[in-house]
Amino acid sequence: MNRERATDRARGGAIVESAGGCLLPALGALAGLLLWTPRAAYSIDGGFEGHARDLSVVFVDLPLILVGASVLPLVAWVLTLRRTGRLWPAALASLAVLALFLWGVPAVWHPRRTPDPGYGPGI
Repeated sequence: MNRERATDRARGGAIVESAGGCLLPALGALAGLLLWTPRAAYSIDGGFEGHARDLSVVFVDLPLILVGASVLPLVAWVLTLRRTGRLWPAALASLAVLALFLWGVPAVWHPRRTPDPGYGPGI
């Protein structure tokens, strides 16, 4: 009877580990997308007559942000889980890594935010 309970607990722990490992990249990608969207909006629109359009934010910056926000928390999850064998420290470490990544991206990524001098809203 005790062996069956231990086996069920082990299966439940494996399911939680797998679910956490699958949810972290999705959470990271969503957070990265939410960080990228408002900052890149002007570069995609381009302002007056598309003068300042810069699509590198779509083809270069977006994939880099999504990959970083997806992979780094997953790596922290796996390393902490292997080191400690417990779920809570792994979850906290991966969320901390995601938060540091999302905090650091705006520090180094500066897409065009305002139009060139002389251009304003409307005509």
